[in-house]
Amino acid sequence: MKIKISIGNVSLTANLKDNETARRIYDALPFNLPYNVWGDEIYFSIPVHLDLEEGREIMEVGELAYWPLGNAFCIFYGRTPASTDERPRAASTVSPFGKIEGNATALRQVKEGKIQVEKLEEG
Repeated sequence: MKIKISIGNVSLTANLKDNETARRIYDALPFNLPYNVWGDEIYFSIPVHLDLEEGREIMEVGELAYWPLGNAFCIFYGRTPASTDERPRAASTVSPFGKIEGNATALRQVKEGKIQVEKLEEG
């Protein structure tokens, strides 16, 4: 499963994991929603309510995760206020469900607005 993430003039492709979190989020697409920024993390609430799956706090640059406490889709592209080293760290335990292909740090240039997430037909 692949998705396309677009904010302003930044467009990225991500591969989703083969897990329940990824499937449920993929099935709920598309999203076109306002987002928040927390350090080098973008997050936004989605209309999907899931339990924690394969939970952890230390993330990799480019990872996508679901934050159960906020019903939020999270994109990590660098340090967050919770980081203790160079790795992104979630505010609390999240469920990883995918990873951006290529350079996720391109998200540092985006400004406020809306994020669009849609299914990417593979073919």
